[in-house]
Amino acid sequence: MQAHPSRTDARDTSAASSAHALPDHTEQGLPVPQRYWAMLVIALALTLAVLDSAIANVALPTIARTLHASSASSIWVVNAYQLAITISLLPLASLGDRIGYRRIYLGGLILFTVASFGCALSTSLQTLALARVVQGFGAAGIMSVNTALVRMIYPPAQLGRGVSINAMVVAVSSAIGPTVASGVLSVATWPWLFAINVPIGIAAIVGGFKALPMNPGHESPYDYLSAVMNAFVFGLLIFAIDGAGHGERLGLVLAALIGALVIGYFFVRRQLTQAAPLLPIDLLKIPVFALSIGTSVCSFCAQMLAFVSLPFLLQETLGMSQVETGLLMTPWPAVIIIAAPVAGVLSDKISSGWLGGVGLAALTVGLLLLATLGAHPDPMQIAWRMALCGVGFGIFQSPNNRTMLSSAPRERSGGASGMLGTARLTGQTLGAALVALIFGIAPKDGAFIALYVAAGFSAVAAVVSMMRVVQRGKTQAA
Repeated sequence: MQAHPSRTDARDTSAASSAHALPDHTEQGLPVPQRYWAMLVIALALTLAVLDSAIANVALPTIARTLHASSASSIWVVNAYQLAITISLLPLASLGDRIGYRRIYLGGLILFTVASFGCALSTSLQTLALARVVQGFGAAGIMSVNTALVRMIYPPAQLGRGVSINAMVVAVSSAIGPTVASGVLSVATWPWLFAINVPIGIAAIVGGFKALPMNPGHESPYDYLSAVMNAFVFGLLIFAIDGAGHGERLGLVLAALIGALVIGYFFVRRQLTQAAPLLPIDLLKIPVFALSIGTSVCSFCAQMLAFVSLPFLLQETLGMSQVETGLLMTPWPAVIIIAAPVAGVLSDKISSGWLGGVGLAALTVGLLLLATLGAHPDPMQIAWRMALCGVGFGIFQSPNNRTMLSSAPRERSGGASGMLGTARLTGQTLGAALVALIFGIAPKDGAFIALYVAAGFSAVAAVVSMMRVVQRGKTQAA
């Protein structure tokens, strides 16, 4: 199974011919201990950005009641943040390729911290939603280039280790968001959910200026029209997907979908004329990169289908309490903490196609076992199935992210990083919308159906992952 690091998944095949390659010292990574300080900054900021995608859900009823808003309108506290991230990830990643990843990262972190303070001081739903939009743009600055910075922090032979830390932070932060929110709300009011970001953000900003590396970027002009078109395409697409899942009027959903497709057609045509396109079509022409993106979308869709449906299964079908539900879902993110770093080290030596295929096969089996739980399972039966899902997801994620990043030329690391985040958000949005759609059609058996659908997406992801092994063989033969 082992392959030489320079051959695995055709890694860095185009980096040697880079027209704007980074200086030699950046290709060797940062020296220790600066490397560890830089990764600490990355982990802190990424934790804040990902956590804030989840914690607001728990607080929505309290926020709506305190600000005298309806439940329906309070959803914008969540949607405003998600939409701002989704429409700005790729534009900021492209800008990072031009002016440097450190500038985008620290700018995003500063904006996120200031906006968090604004959220905490908000006295109306309108001001809170506006602050969340600004906070979302800041989070996009963090998410868009974080893996590009990791590529500069670690030498190529150890890149998998750095990517595994990122993958672990994202997975665990996504999973524990509701638990953290519940803990904060049990001792404080909802503004503290945002206020606690401020001191952590300030610490990360100070550390970032001291530890994060700089890259020169390049001087090609920035395509502002593409950035606007990107915002409309992804904004309308996410609205259509989310609206279909939550019972929005069919005419409105279709109008949004048609608008996204029409603008998307001209958007893609414009990108085909660009040397370094905002939508990285040049990277999607790399077969291994395109297959890794497909794997990521399907796997995160499966994960979100499970995360949203499992609380309903445990509480409404199996009669568990909220506390029991939280404890029984903990093994999933807990084992990722162990599996992701191990998989990251292995990904520097073993093909991510194999690792991803094995991990996603384990996730598929775990989801099927959860979907076929008996009427009265004991806690251990649930816990080990959750752990199996976590092991599978942890084994897949780090190698997949490593391949996405390393298969792109070094001067296009920002575009690869942006696509990595976009694939994750697209999969999560699709998964959440599918759960809502399934529950609307079959409310009684919705949780079980959602888990079967999740297993289906995971199985497809496993097949797509294994296709990379075949593609690598073709590349080596050529």
